[in-house]
Amino acid sequence: MKENIDRAIIASDVNERDGIGVEIYQNNKLIAEIFRDDTDKTRTIRVFKENISLELMEECIKTFKKEIPWEFIKYE
Repeated sequence: MKENIDRAIIASDVNERDGIGVEIYQNNKLIAEIFRDDTDKTRTIRVFKENISLELMEECIKTFKKEIPWEFIKYE
């Protein structure tokens, strides 16, 4: 059975961290967030579902790479 992403929401955050990310939803539930932090120069994944198949995680990462520019913002 192929698992699909229902939707992906692009969201920025400047409160606790500074960057942009993608929230991934399946069956109207948040299952993962992939975030690019421009201050720390990191990309992180937070998982909110107990078990995610490798195929679904690859689809999440593919969505992130498609929607979010790979380069960090350079601050002066």
